[in-house]
Amino acid sequence: MTINKNRKLIAIDLDGTTLQSDGRSISRYTKYVFKQVEALGHIICITTGRPFRMSLAVYRELELTSPVINFNGALVSKPNDKNWEHTKAHYIDRSFVFDLLRHQQNFDLNFFAVEYRRKFFLNTFRGVIPELFGVDRLHPYNRLRADRITENPHAVLLSTRQKDRFALADEMRRHYNGKIDVGVWGGPHAMLEVVPKGISKASGLKHLLKVLDIPQENLLAFGDEHNDIEMFKLAPHAYAMKNASARLTPYATEILPWTNDEDGVARQLEKLFLSPE
Repeated sequence: MTINKNRKLIAIDLDGTTLQSDGRSISRYTKYVFKQVEALGHIICITTGRPFRMSLAVYRELELTSPVINFNGALVSKPNDKNWEHTKAHYIDRSFVFDLLRHQQNFDLNFFAVEYRRKFFLNTFRGVIPELFGVDRLHPYNRLRADRITENPHAVLLSTRQKDRFALADEMRRHYNGKIDVGVWGGPHAMLEVVPKGISKASGLKHLLKVLDIPQENLLAFGDEHNDIEMFKLAPHAYAMKNASARLTPYATEILPWTNDEDGVARQLEKLFLSPE
């Protein structure tokens, strides 16, 4: 096996990192820099906690052709190639959903959502912001019913009233005997994300490094939140945004002087790959 010693795998988180703070916008400058970096042969990989359906528009706007990591590692796929032989999908057993329905009051939940590649189901619409799920409004089809959970989901998203989300995440891991992993969202939404045990952005990136034949030392990562920690531990070049969480920055090799609203990812990529030495 011949290892490409020059090609880099560049893992980019979306919210709070590549996207501006409205959760949608990408500057023309960022798109231009990404195009130039890809033209050099490097691979830019969206690596996000977002569901597949909520990263697809960004992927297309950036005109990427690379694989994408969704659900914090539970799905690795290539949007432009449904038959890509290296697609890797991990699932939570649907019995977890039925158990959560029975025990949701134990965890002081506002609501929870069962997440699939292109669809989601909510146990209640009360207090739910549709934009959180990438839609303008919620439809009757999005209501969670036992007869709709016919397949195992990739992830389950939980909104809680508990202030200490990290303590609740630990409590849920114990309750389910370590059979699941529970991540915590940063930002204004008090959310937890349940994924299969052992799954993280890092596990998805390890898979890609192997199938793309790229050495680990050629991995770069950009992030801003708690769910980027495992990815930062894996990447020899880990860049935290200026706006990054204090929980993430200890794992960064460098804290950038720019925020997501200042095109921090593109500025660093231009500095690394496009600026004359």
